[in-house]
Amino acid sequence: MTEVNVRLHGVQKIFPGGVEAVAAMDLELSPGRVTALLGPTGCGKSTLLRLIGGVETPTAGSIEIEPEPRIGFCFQEPRLLPWRSVRRNVALPLELAGASSDSCRIEADRRLEMVGLGDAAEFLPAALSGGMRMRAAVARAFIADPNLLLLDEPFAALDEVTRLRLDEEVASLVRKRSITALLVTHSIAEAVFLADEVVVLSPRPARILDRFAIPFDERNAALRGQEGFARLQSRIYDVLLAGMEGGT
Repeated sequence: MTEVNVRLHGVQKIFPGGVEAVAAMDLELSPGRVTALLGPTGCGKSTLLRLIGGVETPTAGSIEIEPEPRIGFCFQEPRLLPWRSVRRNVALPLELAGASSDSCRIEADRRLEMVGLGDAAEFLPAALSGGMRMRAAVARAFIADPNLLLLDEPFAALDEVTRLRLDEEVASLVRKRSITALLVTHSIAEAVFLADEVVVLSPRPARILDRFAIPFDERNAALRGQEGFARLQSRIYDVLLAGMEGGT
């Protein structure tokens, strides 16, 4: 898979009414690696993700993405269409791109197997648990073989056990495919577990307070019990707290 490089140069976003969400941001997402954005509620994390995804347009500055990306989105809610089967929900991006029905079915089934939902293809979303619906959303995000994956707090509403399991699955999938990924999260533990780099943002407008390289190679359940994992969480927490206190 062709790796994608993302560079933000002096990116600013001001919404109508004069609300500045992002202030002169310089940021690079390393090819084939996961970057996590951490910051207080309303600081501009999701705005940055939407700017990179082309959903929003910068007020100033530029965003360079090379080569042309295939983008996969995974949002806070599964956003599955209730009248479509799980298979047809997962296949929707391919349908919209004009793929044949056979191709849609084959590729959707491949992605459902990938996330452990191969036996749920014909179910409607209402028949699935919350965790299963999010698995379907992850499968849909991977359906077009993205080389740029944008994750906007996709597991925030799930119970802790399901969230931890999905974190492990996404960490494995992203690294196997060398996908450039951006994760927005409020969870320090999730950021440290999933990311290769954690970027800590200030209260709105978003500015970079600090950046932390994550040194761990293996991303598995045992990692969360390591002393180094806890120590790194504590360091990031201190930066977040200092930034929030400085913004009050």
